[in-house]
Amino acid sequence: MLTLTRDESLRKLADGPLDVLVVGGGIVGAGVARDAAMRGLRVGLVERNDFAFGTSSRSSRLLHGGLRYLAQGRIGLVREASVEKLVLHRIAPHLAMPLPFVFPSRRGTPWNWWKLRAGVKVYDLLCGGENLGKSSGMNAREVLSALPGLSDDHLTGAVRYFDGMTNDARLVLDTLRSASDHGAILCNYAPLRATERSTDGTWRCKVHDTLGDARLDVTAKCVVNAAGAWADTFAASRVKLRLTKGVHLVIDRSRLPINDAVVMAEGTRILFAIPWGERVILGTTDTDYDGPVDAPTCDAADVRYILGVTNATFPAAKLTPTDVISSWAGLRPLIASGNDDTGKPSDVSRAHDISMTEPGWFDVAGGKLTTYRLMAEQTIDRVVERISASVKRCATAHTPLVTNGAVRFSGILPPAVSREPVEHFCRGEWAARLDDVMIRRTSWHYYHRDREAIAERVARWMAELLGWDDAKLDEELRHYRTARCGAVDPAAPAGKELERVH
Repeated sequence: MLTLTRDESLRKLADGPLDVLVVGGGIVGAGVARDAAMRGLRVGLVERNDFAFGTSSRSSRLLHGGLRYLAQGRIGLVREASVEKLVLHRIAPHLAMPLPFVFPSRRGTPWNWWKLRAGVKVYDLLCGGENLGKSSGMNAREVLSALPGLSDDHLTGAVRYFDGMTNDARLVLDTLRSASDHGAILCNYAPLRATERSTDGTWRCKVHDTLGDARLDVTAKCVVNAAGAWADTFAASRVKLRLTKGVHLVIDRSRLPINDAVVMAEGTRILFAIPWGERVILGTTDTDYDGPVDAPTCDAADVRYILGVTNATFPAAKLTPTDVISSWAGLRPLIASGNDDTGKPSDVSRAHDISMTEPGWFDVAGGKLTTYRLMAEQTIDRVVERISASVKRCATAHTPLVTNGAVRFSGILPPAVSREPVEHFCRGEWAARLDDVMIRRTSWHYYHRDREAIAERVARWMAELLGWDDAKLDEELRHYRTARCGAVDPAAPAGKELERVH
């Protein structure tokens, strides 16, 4: 349970100078706050929406080194992510489940069997020879036996290798819980509105509590801009982003009964079919995006593309838009090259960059979910150097994210729908709005077809816990039904969109 209420956190945020103010409550910001707090720095974090609102709750939910990056020659990036994948498995085994992938090989495609076989062997070696499981090869007959309904067109075999599956939003929340346990001051729904560097070198920051409609002044020796897709919106920032959109669909596992994840190739692009309890996640797209940062959407073309690739890989499935239970769309805040950004989005590097653009202001951009802990360590190394602080050594690579007794509702699959987890999320995990619980803390919105009925039950439970009156309860239901998460109803007639949620 939290040691501070939200009001107490807001007051403490403005009570005296911070060593570092982190802007952004996604996975990178959460990691930075945890690392800073564990080293003994006085750290605050502010997030304009809910924690994990953006990219960090709309990913493929994978911890991976990036097998396809080997073909691009990005050995260092693959090695870095592969090592971090194992670190996360060590410190958060409940959120880093080993997941086998089957990658079919076909004649006449870029994915030659021998090339794939060599690739996964190198992949294992880049993990220090201790991947989450040992890779192996399969002949065509073995592949068809393991994956009933798979197209046998030009099939020559497959490789089977291991990466990890996670719950992206849960990884953020557990990281924040650890940061809070070590003294970090955390506030969601508290956007940074303005900044000014004082003559004494500190940063004066204007923060707006949007739930209480209050303004507060925060002073910090350093500011870390970890705002992801919003990172280039601050005056002090020099981040140049290339945003790409990724869309995922969720279907019932009975429509595609797979036990292992499957790599579905379309030319040089690859998509995944990922088993998720009684469901399967399909995706992702990778297209350039120049729309509103708050509102990427899954459109009919995205649905056609993903289902088209899936049906080409599994012709027997015959999936249609009516099979889609839910979808989400998120943005990848990739670093623009600065020269030529006309290449394929999937070819843009997933490397990260940490730069001090003004004294005490650090931009942290790029990277990927898997490498967030390393990004945080490198960022706080720079902060400590800047403020010349005497601190503890970084311990995030070997300190468990949560103790075994604190896991409870922390896992890959959604908890059972009941009042108990809602109470935990409201009292112990900063949930303030209905969609905070339905989407980011439980995934009930994505997992269940009857989400509308579930949302009404959850709203009543939250009303009792948080003291909502009838007007507030109705407001939260309206907000949940009309807010945006990038989901449209793929089965609806053209032009009719499904309820949009954050």
